[in-house]
Amino acid sequence: MYICNWEIIALKNETYGFSFEYRVNGATLSTMKAGGEVYRVARPATVEELVALITELESAGEEYIILGNGSNVVFTSAGYSGTVVLTTALNAVRDTEEGIVAQAGASLTAVALRAAERGLTGLEFAYGIPGTVGGGVYMNAGAYGGEIKDVLVSVLCADKRGRLLTLSAEAAELSYRHSLFKNKEYCILEVTFALGKGDSASIKSKMAENMAKRRDKQPLDYPSCGSAFKRPAGHFAGALIEGCGLKGFAIGGAAVSEKHAGFVINRGGASGDDVATLLETVRDRVFEETGVLLEREIEIY
Repeated sequence: MYICNWEIIALKNETYGFSFEYRVNGATLSTMKAGGEVYRVARPATVEELVALITELESAGEEYIILGNGSNVVFTSAGYSGTVVLTTALNAVRDTEEGIVAQAGASLTAVALRAAERGLTGLEFAYGIPGTVGGGVYMNAGAYGGEIKDVLVSVLCADKRGRLLTLSAEAAELSYRHSLFKNKEYCILEVTFALGKGDSASIKSKMAENMAKRRDKQPLDYPSCGSAFKRPAGHFAGALIEGCGLKGFAIGGAAVSEKHAGFVINRGGASGDDVATLLETVRDRVFEETGVLLEREIEIY
């Protein structure tokens, strides 16, 4: 169990022990490169700082969200009046005999590459996913037949009072694009993966194959947040959207990708409201024409 040194944290500065950035352009915090102003941003440098910060924010009754790479979030043009806590500085990774332990802010792609170098298989699917380990667990990220729950052993997390606990993979309740962490009761700190033995060259070949598929099928040349909607039971969101004639449909600078209708892209100058309105319009149109109600993967604040 990780032990926090509270005395050191208390000396760091006058407000919660951290320095903050104020009036931050939300577009810089999202891979969509669109969004309104965020009131305050914190970038804790250690697990201790992250735990201390969320404890203080909770105690003060202040609104906040925890983000990694911002690959699944857009802020509306009205902006966000709370604190965005970024975990990307918490990116330490260490090897275990049977896998890898990574802090929440570590890049999924970087962890997948580290596994490949060691000849460990199981994370090939994660190569190319633009999010962090914490974000990947939060939404049970997956692609090309693999998902986080396939390799997850446990998650070290903190509750709102700053108490640390380790949850097993089963207790984390991972399912399609869902986990226990979506209820916002726990903050992910560190994740343990169990991986299989494999051939490094074969693993890297599979990763390269997956990346080639991404480049071929996905609009990687435009800012986006990946798949805009979850896969509805018995359907594919992209196929439903394309079937409704919405490929290329645009509101302001936001558009349904011509390359893959399951993606909403920033063609240039999109606002957070452009993205939010486009998602809502597409969802409503698909429901009207097919009776299938799409659920957003992208979180809107």
